[in-house]
Amino acid sequence: MNHRDVPLSAGLYLCAVPIGNARDITLRTLDILASADVIACEDTRSTRKLMEIHGISPGKRPMVAYHDHSGETVRTRVMDAVKAGQSVAYVSEAGTPLVADPGYKLAAAFREHDLMMTAAPGASAVLTALTVSGLPSDAFHFAGFLPSTQAARRKGLEGVRDIAATVVLYESPKRIHGLLGDLCDVLGDDRQVVICRELTKKFEEVLRGTGPELAAALDGRVLKGEIVVLIARGDGAVLNEDDVKDALMSAMKTMRVKDAATAVAGATGMARRDVYQLALGLKEDT
Repeated sequence: MNHRDVPLSAGLYLCAVPIGNARDITLRTLDILASADVIACEDTRSTRKLMEIHGISPGKRPMVAYHDHSGETVRTRVMDAVKAGQSVAYVSEAGTPLVADPGYKLAAAFREHDLMMTAAPGASAVLTALTVSGLPSDAFHFAGFLPSTQAARRKGLEGVRDIAATVVLYESPKRIHGLLGDLCDVLGDDRQVVICRELTKKFEEVLRGTGPELAAALDGRVLKGEIVVLIARGDGAVLNEDDVKDALMSAMKTMRVKDAATAVAGATGMARRDVYQLALGLKEDT
């Protein structure tokens, strides 16, 4: 068995679960699922299946469905359980609760009432996509799902156009072609884009290129599964020299000059040799 019964204090335990591969679950989350007095979850069927895979039986413990459409009655039930001295495990269908998944109102209510709440971190589609994308990961902006209508979606893209960070989105397979078209129109044809599909699953796929290149590559294809889209920062988001110097000063506190220059160059899109020269000048001044 990969789990053990552990004593849990009364409180809410926000547990990350796999985004695809069932083995991408932490031992701590398995312990919590095996030991909690109450199990609250976005989808009781998928949670039962995950627990079954790992040899955990809910037994006679209550399983409470809590999702985006759950109202105050369900939140009150969960809080009342904790007030009565019980431990509650909460999991979304996949990934980390609250990150484009249900749980925010529940967590906010726990904070408002000063009830114990903690997290058991783990799988996240945002971070998984970021690590395999090849785009700078020093700074990123997660925008979740953009609106489904074209006008609102374009407005959303305009809002992230000049952010000085890699932008991470979730998108439906049915809307990916529309998103790519809008992305080219709003952000231009030169912006680097990465599409990650079915991460950690059997048919995982990572596509890289400019917006037009990906639109052409996917023309006629019907995609399936969960999709994460990452957008590189644009030329307009490159930091000015003072900002670059500030970034170098911060990096050089913990890195050698060469390493700091490499990190800042990758983060800003500037040529490494130019950043390295700035770093040498800063070192001489200190």
